[in-house]
Amino acid sequence: MLLIARIAVVLIFIIFGFPKMMGFDGTVQYMASLGAPMPMLAAIIAVVMEVPAAILIVLGFFTRPLAVLFIFYTLGTAVIGHHYWDMTGDAVGPNMINFWKNVSIAGAFLLLAITGPGGNFSRSALGKMPDAA
Repeated sequence: MLLIARIAVVLIFIIFGFPKMMGFDGTVQYMASLGAPMPMLAAIIAVVMEVPAAILIVLGFFTRPLAVLFIFYTLGTAVIGHHYWDMTGDAVGPNMINFWKNVSIAGAFLLLAITGPGGNFSRSALGKMPDAA
């Protein structure tokens, strides 16, 4: 069951991370438009977290430490990208939804940080690589 949870919680990152990776220059511009500090670094962090780090969680590699990083990443993107309290008009509703969605996803990562990869379908469960606590 934790395999399904790992897939479910990171699927959104993989789906939206690949376009960020493939159109990296546009990702840097998007980060700048959001007012993200150091847009190039922000884009690199976004791509690394949303593609390879998410895939590692699916595979059960370093689940706990990556889940902790994802908590900070998800809450950070909520504040930087979905600061609905500073918005007006039609932008408020969708950004409020996305802000609280990110908070909920951070909660799912907290559970993964506590439980680890679990089950037989993880690299660490196969005894080939320890999952750092």
